[in-house]
Amino acid sequence: MPAMKPRAIAVVGGAGIVAREFLRALDERGAPVARLRLLATSRSAGTRVPFRGGEITVEETSPDSFAGDDEIVFLSASGEASRRYAPIARDRGAFVIDDSSAFRMDPAVPLVVPEVNAEALEGHRGIVSQPNCTTTPMVMALFPIHRANPLRRVVVSTYQAVAGAGAAAVAGLRAETAAALAGRREPSGTQAREIAFNAVPQVDAFEADGATREELKMANETRKILNAPDVAVSATCVRVPVLFGHAMAVWAEFERPVHPDEARAAMAAMPGVRVVDEPAAGRYPTPLDAAGNDDVLVGRVRADASRPGGIAFWAVTDSIRKGAATNVIQIIEEAERRGLVDRNRARA
Repeated sequence: MPAMKPRAIAVVGGAGIVAREFLRALDERGAPVARLRLLATSRSAGTRVPFRGGEITVEETSPDSFAGDDEIVFLSASGEASRRYAPIARDRGAFVIDDSSAFRMDPAVPLVVPEVNAEALEGHRGIVSQPNCTTTPMVMALFPIHRANPLRRVVVSTYQAVAGAGAAAVAGLRAETAAALAGRREPSGTQAREIAFNAVPQVDAFEADGATREELKMANETRKILNAPDVAVSATCVRVPVLFGHAMAVWAEFERPVHPDEARAAMAAMPGVRVVDEPAAGRYPTPLDAAGNDDVLVGRVRADASRPGGIAFWAVTDSIRKGAATNVIQIIEEAERRGLVDRNRARA
């Protein structure tokens, strides 16, 4: 990892599942931390979170939480919280990374997957956004082909773990499953419909055209990250009764025909992507393989029988790791390498 200065870091949403994974990943990557503060709602204030042999007490978030001594602020809360607090933290000198959808499509805010478009960080004005946890693995798998042979069309169906909806959704699946095995139906209310032994084709709210916000995020974010505004994207996002690990089936068409062997080789050479593709031997990735892992795992690479020259593949990733916490740390590392953290403090 690039050399980092010990930084003063604040995490908004500090009692949540992504924040806890962020702390774990900081440890795993040996990131130096000068001071760490965890901020959350009044409901979570007072919670004690373990970190590096000690405990950090979660504080309630308010505008006064950002006094100008935070060098990095990571927001992993609601879009409403991000819209309220990110500008305050930025204006007081912090390098802000936001995990919500609040700023993703703002032309002034870079939307970054470091392995794909790290150069976009140079245009930041204090706030950097990271993509939806389903967009990230898809663009990482497509990018090594796209950079030599532009992407024209992609159709994707996702199979998303409940962890993507937070710790309450994980607890909800466990409770619903226990009830179902005992012969009872006890919806937890953490998903649009019961999730135990079910599949729910709704992730986020529906829009007027019948697509969900999650599906629109995948389309719009893919175009922005790949700098490919004309790419046609059709997504169907489904919540499934899996604890950790988002999966997706992808059909992609490029400017020129792509042979599966060519696609497989390009993906295998992409940093952060691991090809696991020997179906005859039963080797292909599953959500259990992705859980706790930072790689995007790709398998089932084959020709798309419905579109000559296109390809189809299967990909899985841990939505809490590379889909969220690890990508944030990689953004910090890349920003450090480019001197961008200190640049924002000087500008403030």
